Amino acid sequence: MKAAVTGSSSGIGKAITQRLLDLGHEVVGISRSIGENDFSHKNFTPLGADLSNETATLLACAKLQKENISILVNCAGFGRFEPHEELSAKTITDMVFVNLTAPMLLSNALLRDLKKNGGYLININSIEALRASKFAALYGATKAGLKAFGEALFEETRKSELSIININPDMTQSAFYDDLRFTTSSKEEEKLLTSDIADAVEHILRMRKGAVVSDYTLRSLKFGITKIR
Repeated sequence: MKAAVTGSSSGIGKAITQRLLDLGHEVVGISRSIGENDFSHKNFTPLGADLSNETATLLACAKLQKENISILVNCAGFGRFEPHEELSAKTITDMVFVNLTAPMLLSNALLRDLKKNGGYLININSIEALRASKFAALYGATKAGLKAFGEALFEETRKSELSIININPDMTQSAFYDDLRFTTSSKEEEKLLTSDIADAVEHILRMRKGAVVSDYTLRSLKFGITKIR
């Protein structure tokens, strides 16, 4: 199968891209900074695109429509965790576009191929899609919206062979936290690793096609957080 993975240059997206390549899939990796050297694999193709920009996203959609995609992993995203009145208008519009609008546009562009190929649409959401947390109103809303989108689309496409899955990870050690005031714990039992999310994707792809884990939540065994400033 040929897969498209957004956010494939780092973090969870990079781990999923590598796992799909290891499993023998062709992968189109989508990111602003992606390049040929990010993955030394013959089955990897980079597609540079700024998924906060409508024109760039629609151009990426058009290119992907020529690839006969069977697996779409919507992984690109970012978060800012501040009192809502302190967020800039650009942060709000960019986050809604990257976390929610771009996945909807990509799904819209590729849905016919995904259904025809009996493929997989996998949304990498967040534990914040399942709860209400202070300083996460914007981020939580985008992730809850993506989760609701996936759930409704699952019901809409059930006459096809398409599997639609929402994965909701807890705090995962990655570059996601580089510009934030907190990060994951240093203790192994108090965080997830990007490989844990890749394991979940592999599990989904190895399941009998007649069964779908439509909502896949991963939590660390214990809770931990590290404040940076």
